[in-house]
Amino acid sequence: MDSDTGTFPPYPIRGVRAVYARQAGCPSAFAEVTVDFEPRVEGVVFEVADDLAVDGDDDPEWQAECQAAVESGVRDELALSGVKLLPAAVVVLRRMRFHPVDSHPRAFRQVGRLAVRSALAAILRP
Repeated sequence: MDSDTGTFPPYPIRGVRAVYARQAGCPSAFAEVTVDFEPRVEGVVFEVADDLAVDGDDDPEWQAECQAAVESGVRDELALSGVKLLPAAVVVLRRMRFHPVDSHPRAFRQVGRLAVRSALAAILRP
């Protein structure tokens, strides 16, 4: 793949699990997601799977706020990754895991960024 002219992802990358956990002091942070990256002709679309698995939280409004934070993190990382690949993806959120105290939107934004990094690493490995 020519990294100067390719698109991301060049093929489906499914089941990308990312965890953001900072528990060394206050404030602590925790977020875990599993996402799929599907090729698209152009642009980036973020979707929440109809069968989204959610562990550790049952408040739909809080979940929606954290889902929006995941999307924000994914979009930020795609824009700032430094890899010369044109983002052309459908990003599907499949699973979210919350901690009752340490989960918050900032943690989910960061885990969205980590998911992109993991997917990029998967396609750029020799």
